[in-house]
Amino acid sequence: MSGLSLIEGVENHQIEGCNVPIYSMPKTVVDCFKFRHKIGLDIALEALRECWQQQRCSMDELWYYAKVCRMRNVMRPYLESLT
Repeated sequence: MSGLSLIEGVENHQIEGCNVPIYSMPKTVVDCFKFRHKIGLDIALEALRECWQQQRCSMDELWYYAKVCRMRNVMRPYLESLT
């Protein structure tokens, strides 16, 4: 990863007094699709389904990170099935 796909979606959390950078939920879901050949499409789909059902991210956020990570065409059918 490089450029925007590396730095977009980073949130800083305090864990035991240390500042820890962690990717946001929608960015993590998109990354699952980006690395679907390594982790499996079933894991990416489960992450998307869980994130959507628990209302932890919006469709706009998912589309934004899909665009940044160049995953729009891959994710399009799955995102359209949610709406």
